[in-house]
Amino acid sequence: MRFLAQTIKISTTVLLLGVMVAVSGCSTWFSSGFKDPRIQLTKVDVIKARLLEQEFMLTFRIENPNDHSLPIRGLVYDVHLNDIQLAAGESSGWMTVPAHGTELYEVPVRTNLWRHMKYVVRLLEKPDRPIQYRLQGEVKTGLMRGRRVHIATNGEIIPGDFIPE
Repeated sequence: MRFLAQTIKISTTVLLLGVMVAVSGCSTWFSSGFKDPRIQLTKVDVIKARLLEQEFMLTFRIENPNDHSLPIRGLVYDVHLNDIQLAAGESSGWMTVPAHGTELYEVPVRTNLWRHMKYVVRLLEKPDRPIQYRLQGEVKTGLMRGRRVHIATNGEIIPGDFIPE
């Protein structure tokens, strides 16, 4: 009985020390020394374009300015073209961005633009005229209780650049 009590006491101490070491390694995620990663939408590829469903691949560049690697647990996104919502959703892909490094994060997107077809056709009638886009969302970082880094990007695309001749 005495041996069992000592074993439990030693196991508890080892477990407590392990938790303290693990938490101290993540302390920079919760301190003021953590710098938010820079996230940019760099590419939009059309995978399939059917009448009722369109598939795209959004590619994001994630730059980690920190001295330690940064685990990425997913991305919540909302993409608009002018005033219409192109896509919204959540990706749960995992990756790690090395310290002071850059990685590309690809997100497959499915959408249905059928209800906006007249509006999209009107936009494409003038292929030299820019279309505004807006990306909002957040990247989930860390392992268990990481941060959520908010992203908001505005820009424009020119449809004629994507239409083959």
